[in-house]
Amino acid sequence: MGIKTSSSHKNKEPQRGFLYIVGTPIGNLEDLSSRALNILKNVSLIACEDTRQTKKIMNKFKFTNTLISFNQHNSLNKIPKMINELIAGKSLALVSDAGMPSICDPGEDLVKEAKSKGLNIICIPGPCAAITALVSSGFPSSKFTFEGFLPKKKSEREKLLLEISKNEKTTVLFESPHRIKRLLFELRESFGGDREIRIFRELTKKFEEHIGNNVHEIIEYFNDKEVKGEITVVIKGIDKTNINATFNKFELKKELNDLIYAGLSLSQASKYLAKKNKLTKGLIYNLYYNSISKT
Repeated sequence: MGIKTSSSHKNKEPQRGFLYIVGTPIGNLEDLSSRALNILKNVSLIACEDTRQTKKIMNKFKFTNTLISFNQHNSLNKIPKMINELIAGKSLALVSDAGMPSICDPGEDLVKEAKSKGLNIICIPGPCAAITALVSSGFPSSKFTFEGFLPKKKSEREKLLLEISKNEKTTVLFESPHRIKRLLFELRESFGGDREIRIFRELTKKFEEHIGNNVHEIIEYFNDKEVKGEITVVIKGIDKTNINATFNKFELKKELNDLIYAGLSLSQASKYLAKKNKLTKGLIYNLYYNSISKT
């Protein structure tokens, strides 16, 4: 079923009973579009991740509206109420603290529920940190993978990092400033220090930074610094026509450790991996003993 609106609906926005997904600036408030501003000024309600952040926009552009808090802590209770408001004919704008709603926030659940009820949904596009970092990275950007924030559970995190290490496409991640150093050490362990990555900090803001060319370089850069601000990580994919020894080494080392942990002896595990990968058993032994000497 299509959206119930006329061809000239943009001149009449916002419309009754519509949910508007509104992209807001990721830093520089001048990036707010005139269409987004019109929606925020004139909808019945604005559902926002943090009312303090949305008030900064309201203060900048000198308007007021009714704000309701909508975040991961209260979304289960708030979604039914917001759906009822839409059914009653009110217009609702959904915004996040920064960028596009529904990316790593509970807006995704609200949109899903609104769709299931047959309600009208319009996206007012705006800035997105993931896309801004991707196109600024200099890495291939026509095809890419977005992983958001990595899982906190160690086993899930390691599994995903291994998948990313073998991905031919550019990968984009979000990370908090408090955990970025941990992530860099994990990337060095999983990918090797020469893997090409870029760190983007405080995009569109006064102190925007594009940091580094590879994992080693960025670890050194942050070594004696307290990291602050919003962080986006862009990781270049591998070239499977020219897989270098560094990539093979890290993947083989993990597989060797997994086999030993599962109960195989070093000799059995080395023999299996040597045959599987058409390598010498001695090379596999060296991987094991080199990793032991570094711990």
